[in-house]
Amino acid sequence: MKYSKRMSCLGTETAFEVLAQVNALKAEGRDIVSFSIGEPDFDTPENIREAAKKALDEGYTHYTPSAGMQDLREVLAREVNRTRGTSYAPENVVVTPGAKPVMFFGILALVDEGDEVIYPNPGFPIYESMIDFIGAKPVPLPLEEAHAFSFDVEKLEALVSPRTQLLIINSPQNPTGGVVPKESLQRVAELAEEFDFWVLSDEIYSRLVYDGMFQSITQFDGMKERTVILDGHSKTFAMTGWRLGYGLMPVKLAEGVARLMTNCNSCTAAFTQVAGKEAITGPQDDAEGMKQTFHERRDLIVEGLNAIDGFNCLKPAGAFYVWPNVTEVCANLGLPDSKALQEYLLFEAGVAVLGRQCFGRRADNEDQEYVRFSYAASTEMINEGLRRIEEAGADRERAERFWKSQG
Repeated sequence: MKYSKRMSCLGTETAFEVLAQVNALKAEGRDIVSFSIGEPDFDTPENIREAAKKALDEGYTHYTPSAGMQDLREVLAREVNRTRGTSYAPENVVVTPGAKPVMFFGILALVDEGDEVIYPNPGFPIYESMIDFIGAKPVPLPLEEAHAFSFDVEKLEALVSPRTQLLIINSPQNPTGGVVPKESLQRVAELAEEFDFWVLSDEIYSRLVYDGMFQSITQFDGMKERTVILDGHSKTFAMTGWRLGYGLMPVKLAEGVARLMTNCNSCTAAFTQVAGKEAITGPQDDAEGMKQTFHERRDLIVEGLNAIDGFNCLKPAGAFYVWPNVTEVCANLGLPDSKALQEYLLFEAGVAVLGRQCFGRRADNEDQEYVRFSYAASTEMINEGLRRIEEAGADRERAERFWKSQG
């Protein structure tokens, strides 16, 4: 049987593949400490759950407009205006089942085959996957340790060309926790105006900034008209399984994205939207409490990793990830790269992390190794995971035996 050529270009989110490995090992009786999945380890706050139950009882089980329920769109526009200083109307908002459709549909609506798309690397793997899938030219923008895992503005300037149609930025960033400083966003705005390209601003971690204030590209003149903001409820409100996201964009583009919603999903579940409205308008104590806990865990895991021989971990400014440099660890253990370290830690130490290979294609000149830890895990789990890593990291013979057994 024949399949479309484009399917061979479609990547995946490797975190889910590692999650499957973790679950399989747990099913065999293995005790695994997992830092692999980017999901809050909290339950959705009670007031949000109760709002959904009430909505079901009240009959919110039918189709809604493809762009989302009007009252939710009004709430989202007001909230984004309050937090970004913008002037969006409900007509600028499209509600989607999870935030990924904003990325998927936004790229489909803006980018043609052969256009150039600049994207952060390392970065969320679906950026690269979608660019490849539609036949555009991926142009990776390196995020460097020397810049606290933001990008070098001069390197961005060198990548922009007349064929640049879209620049993707993600701040706070997955997998590094890095935050793009205001002065770099200012230069992005200038380049977007000069070269007439769009910006997809992935702001899904906007409420999880620990050092300083969140900065959106839309604060700069002219950027609201050429930016797609991607945001959602998964990270801030521990609503990953609810699948509720939203985008803000110019009205004409919003109409196109809503039409893509009609063709693909019809709409986002009505009772989920009611719950999402409660999340924004209701008490914020639980969300702020989760943020404070993540802040404390960040400090714990950074200190713990830096105390282990061979780890060098910067303190991230946002999200709930750390991205330690493990080049020395790999060398100490006789392992060729972070992928090998990921496998060694999982199968020998019972600790799940994600290696550099999970977050975009490596550049030819990359010579450093990194792994991602999600510290959406309890203090007890973090301490136990660190203990296991320190023990496994001190046993070169064990690592060499393991790697030899892998062929």
